[in-house]
Amino acid sequence: MTAIKVWLERAVIGLNLCPFAKSVYVKNQIRYVVSTSRDTDTLALEFEKELQLLKESDAEEIDTTLLIVPHMLHDFFDYNDFLDVADMQIDISGLRGEIQIASFHPDYQFADTDRDDIANFTNRAPYPILHLLRESSIDRAVSAFPEPESIFEKNIATMEALGVHGWQQLFSAVNQQK
Repeated sequence: MTAIKVWLERAVIGLNLCPFAKSVYVKNQIRYVVSTSRDTDTLALEFEKELQLLKESDAEEIDTTLLIVPHMLHDFFDYNDFLDVADMQIDISGLRGEIQIASFHPDYQFADTDRDDIANFTNRAPYPILHLLRESSIDRAVSAFPEPESIFEKNIATMEALGVHGWQQLFSAVNQQK
């Protein structure tokens, strides 16, 4: 859990990769769930439970959920395959249009990029994470943010200026504790 909080504080919030994250972080509206799953069936059940809990919770209490998966999905392609399962769960639960997933993985790779492309680091996290977001919260945040379409380009510029070495330096003390 320490590695996740450090990642949030130093990368997501500190580098302003998500300009909407700081508010829910300081208000303690993020639910952190460390999965104990070691197979996809069990993880799918945990995911469904978290979908329902987020749906039924007051946004002032839980605005977003990080389902952290430390024991499986280490291979990015396995993780990516599970995202399809999770996406189907949203449909089956009738939550399309209410909740969506943002994906984070230690080896995240956007389509048509090289593995070490610095752009991939915007979605790299210490562990595989399924980030459940309320679409109503996203809509509110985006409407209050000037030019939200510029976020991705700004993030790429931030990462290019930081570089891989700079990224590694952000987490050097945490990585030594692992």
